[in-house]
Amino acid sequence: MLEVEGLVAGYASAERILKGVSVHVEPGELVTLVGPNGAGKSTLLKVVSGLVPAREGHVRLGGADVTRQGAAERARAGFAFVMQERNVFGTLTVAENLELAWPGPSRQMAEERARMYGRYPVLAEKRRALARTLSGGQRQILAMAMALMTAPKMLLLDEPTAGLSPKATEELFEVVLGLRDLGLPILMVEQHALEALEVSSRGYVLVSGSNAAEGGGPDLAADPEIRRLFLGG
Repeated sequence: MLEVEGLVAGYASAERILKGVSVHVEPGELVTLVGPNGAGKSTLLKVVSGLVPAREGHVRLGGADVTRQGAAERARAGFAFVMQERNVFGTLTVAENLELAWPGPSRQMAEERARMYGRYPVLAEKRRALARTLSGGQRQILAMAMALMTAPKMLLLDEPTAGLSPKATEELFEVVLGLRDLGLPILMVEQHALEALEVSSRGYVLVSGSNAAEGGGPDLAADPEIRRLFLGG
């Protein structure tokens, strides 16, 4: 579903944060990117989503090369990117956030929004609340529901559990696994690396903008050397 090959990218003209990174995500897979701070994990998601241009390499979605497309074109092609922060509109209600995310005819919006309420009852309960009043976990669920309103082919998640309590983290992992079980391919950067790898189809370890290791998620989580070097023991 997603093929990333030899990506080179950075934010300044002479900067190289990504130095030839390659990853792929098969249909229905949950794939997790892990590695130390500054490894380029979030930058990779921004390049894949079109927010940061690639200097070299290719990004393909379902076999179609989207490398030269901008973020809006990639969203229309099927990418949905849930950023770590500022991923909802705080001064709008939950209902208004979902409405704003809907890309189709207005007459069908209410039906799709109702589907989100059915899938995530907390959003139905909070539909009239301003998004800024939600808890951190509730905001992340809203952000994911907004992404789902676009019927994406590929979901990109950047540290969805950052700053959440252990209970909220566990609940959000359940939301992510529910999306995987629906068959939605997911590429995720996650700070709880061990927990994420243990439930992932595959994982990649990035170090200094390059591929350092790849394998089945549980296999990487159980590898003593990977744990010692990158996963905290």
